[in-house]
Amino acid sequence: MEITARMWQNIKLVGILFKSFRHLRGLMSNIQEKIDQEKIEAREVCSTEGASSQECAAAWDVVEELQAEASHQRQAEPPKSSLEQYCDANPDADECRVYEE
Repeated sequence: MEITARMWQNIKLVGILFKSFRHLRGLMSNIQEKIDQEKIEAREVCSTEGASSQECAAAWDVVEELQAEASHQRQAEPPKSSLEQYCDANPDADECRVYEE
C-alpha cells in the first residue's frame, strides 16, 4: 500500500514530538490537551479512512506515543510540597501570590 501524505504527516509528527518532549517536562496539561486533540483527529481519520486502514493505525500510534510520554513525565515529577498543594487548592491566598518583575 502506498504511504499517503497524511501518513507522512503523522510519522513526522511523532518524530517532532519525541524531540520536543525532552524540552517539555512539567507541561502535563499541554500534553493532555494534545492527547485529547489527537484522539479526536484519530477518530476522524478512522471514520473516513476505515478502522483497518494504515492511516487509522498511524493516527492511533501518535495518541499512544503521547500517552507514553505523559506517563513518563508523571513518573519523573517530584511530589508537590504542602505549600504547592495548598496553592493549587487556594490560588487566591496571600501566600500563593506571584509577583511579576
